[in-house]
Amino acid sequence: MTNPCDLNATHARQLIGAGELSPVELLESGLARIEDINGSVNAITAMDVPRARLEAIAAEKAVRNGDDLPALHGLPVGIKDLNATEGLRTTYGSLLHADNVPDRDEALVARLRRAGAIVLAKTNTPEFGAGSNTTNKVFGSTCNPFDLARTSGGSSGGSAAAVATGMLPMAHGSDTFGSLRNPATWCGVVGFRPTPGLVAREGRALNYTHFSVQGPMARNVADASLMMAGLAGDDPLDAMAGPCDPVGFAHLEKPDLSDLRVAWTADFNGEAPLDDGIRDSFQNAVAAMDAAFGTFENHEPAFPGVRDVLWTLRCLYYLANHTDRVRDHADILSPNIVANVKAGLGMSLADAAAAERAWSQLYAAFENFFADIDLLIVPGNAVSAFRLDDGIPKTVGGKVMENYVDASLVRSIITLTGHPVIAVPCGVDHLGLPFGVQIVGPKRSDKFLLEAAAALEDHLQTMPATARPLPNLKDLMP
Repeated sequence: MTNPCDLNATHARQLIGAGELSPVELLESGLARIEDINGSVNAITAMDVPRARLEAIAAEKAVRNGDDLPALHGLPVGIKDLNATEGLRTTYGSLLHADNVPDRDEALVARLRRAGAIVLAKTNTPEFGAGSNTTNKVFGSTCNPFDLARTSGGSSGGSAAAVATGMLPMAHGSDTFGSLRNPATWCGVVGFRPTPGLVAREGRALNYTHFSVQGPMARNVADASLMMAGLAGDDPLDAMAGPCDPVGFAHLEKPDLSDLRVAWTADFNGEAPLDDGIRDSFQNAVAAMDAAFGTFENHEPAFPGVRDVLWTLRCLYYLANHTDRVRDHADILSPNIVANVKAGLGMSLADAAAAERAWSQLYAAFENFFADIDLLIVPGNAVSAFRLDDGIPKTVGGKVMENYVDASLVRSIITLTGHPVIAVPCGVDHLGLPFGVQIVGPKRSDKFLLEAAAALEDHLQTMPATARPLPNLKDLMP
């Protein structure tokens, strides 16, 4: 018999609404899985079990009473440890906030609660989300559930590992240079980076930037879309936010893939370094998808000089967010944060202006590229999940990486465009570790992208070579 915690969120919600699954039973099943698995994986950093149990009892009563049930009614969720949660420890992965317990939820957490979600847990992250390896001085490293000697990815690695192992049916994350897509790919789950501003968040250090967005992580596309029904929302304190229809994300209508014009690129015409094994895995995935679409052709969008543009704009972003911290606490902060700020301090306003101007040109070229296609498909990551004791790769595809973000270009190029993008599992790579692809949609096409991705997911699930891999839970138990 399937454990309730192994049910996909959409199915669990249907059973809850029909009175066939108690929210209490679902919660307790997840807590038992956490007890069994989290000691090995280290994905969950804090929990509010008493409040969660009370809310699950209330959710069960609402079903019995025939109340109108919101989209996420009775579903436990995890919140990345970068977002404030009322009464639930929120450290940002930093010794500077190791004992911080907020007295109120930030807006996106409050929206999830209003949509019926039960906020059970916080999930691990690198300090202030800086890095593709989820490790910090407060909680240590989150391990990959497919190989405990390897990273889960970052910076939403705790969410990815928790969802992959059934500790949570879905979890929140954030994405700057691929922080949802990277761990989703390496842990065999789905991570969705929405259009910037669709999931409003107060307190941006820079009002207008495509960089950091908030989004869902789940075991399939439908569940990620369901979570968007609670995450999406307008907020006057977010300059990039605007009117939206959160409830619409709870219902997907999948298109006929044969009607779609789809392009693919392995490395953005050589701008994004890629390991040979990943390149081969991607070509196998392309072959498996070839007959599904109306047209499916290799096209290379032009991004000349994008690496330097991204690095300059990232340093600007880090100056806005972390200058004071580095000035006062460089001795205990992550070296990634210190390096980004120091690099930014060595740049000039002219450097920033040149990067912004180049960004504008790259953006316009990509919009023209998208005029004749419906989707773009690229690899989910440039390398396989690396070993924790090796650290971030120093070379990719034989090319020496100048800094720790160079290996992210296959993901961060899409960050720069501002297009919605989703990471979807696609079998395993040459090492037998989870592999996935990114699917990029047209500008502001979030609902369409989710629907198309769900249809492609169905196609991939029909073939053993491209179906979503599952971790062996027995290997993760003490």
